[in-house]
Amino acid sequence: MDTCEQKKKLLLEMIAFASVDGQLSKKGYDFLFLIANELNFEKGGFIDLLSHELPPLPDNLKLHRIKQFYQLVLFFQDDGILYKQDPDLIIHIAISMSLDTDAVRILLKKMKNAPNTIITDDALWNIFHDESVY
Repeated sequence: MDTCEQKKKLLLEMIAFASVDGQLSKKGYDFLFLIANELNFEKGGFIDLLSHELPPLPDNLKLHRIKQFYQLVLFFQDDGILYKQDPDLIIHIAISMSLDTDAVRILLKKMKNAPNTIITDDALWNIFHDESVY
């Protein structure tokens, strides 16, 4: 699957998470539009996604949300460069996704130290549920 399709799938999943009773709030729309812009989606492309059938939400929502966040961070580093403003934006997105910022910092550090390594679901789960983070 190419990167464009992966980005589209990720955005559709995020729209599904943010939608309540089939409706997306103004705040949710603005947040997802910001993410779409960062992923280089044009406004028309993003609006088109809103009319797509949304994927079903998985049983384990927390792990799925963590995995989505990890995929998003991977897209930020797609070119191998994390720009100066990216960490602040990533932290802002994490807060909006109700993820622990200390765990996010640990994740970013692991990704920086091993840029070509994929972090497994179990390792992601451990990062976000490690008691020593707090």
